[in-house]
Amino acid sequence: MARTGWRPHSDSWPTPAGSSTMSSVPDARQSIVTLDLEGVLVPEIWIAVAERTGIDALRRTTRDEPDYDVLMRGRLELLAENGLSMSTIADVIGTLSPLDGAKQFLDALRERTQVLLLSDTFEQFGQPLMRQLGFPTLLCHRLVVADDRVIDYTLRMPDQKRRAVEALHSLNYRVVAAGDSYNDTAMLAEADAGFLFHAPASIVAQFPQFPAVDDYDELLELITAELT
Repeated sequence: MARTGWRPHSDSWPTPAGSSTMSSVPDARQSIVTLDLEGVLVPEIWIAVAERTGIDALRRTTRDEPDYDVLMRGRLELLAENGLSMSTIADVIGTLSPLDGAKQFLDALRERTQVLLLSDTFEQFGQPLMRQLGFPTLLCHRLVVADDRVIDYTLRMPDQKRRAVEALHSLNYRVVAAGDSYNDTAMLAEADAGFLFHAPASIVAQFPQFPAVDDYDELLELITAELT
């Protein structure tokens, strides 16, 4: 259930730059929604790879490790140690489908407003899943692949989720965001309203300023209430 007694611009959550705290004044800005991808709309890809290959250490995700570079360097080492190819990873991704209800939720949301997916996944991972979701816009990173081996990764830009919301604010958008992991919390804080979805209890406990829900209908209701 959603947390009660919370308001987007309460004392527990600093007001983003450029937004108004006067509830009596209508917000004339258009709205846009930013969503995380893995764990929110599709399964965690690295966990799926771990389950297929038996490399249990690959189950570690941004829900467990706040430092993304530490997480990725560890993954790259595991791939090299186990001789895991990009083709094998692609085969695993090809077996995945969006989470139950995700496509319907996204379709309903896109009927109401523009939606932008902000993810720390990679172009090579995202394409098959974007096809199943109706090709929403996805901003993410890129893997460096040589001879069918993942040898490195390149960030689209550091802190890309928060900075994307910051850029949308500069374009005079009101931003509503939802995510599930440590790497989403900066995006949620920068947004005008932010929600945790399918987040583990540890993250919900650490970030009580963000209402937490686990049902797409509830999330759609919360987001719709924030749209202008």
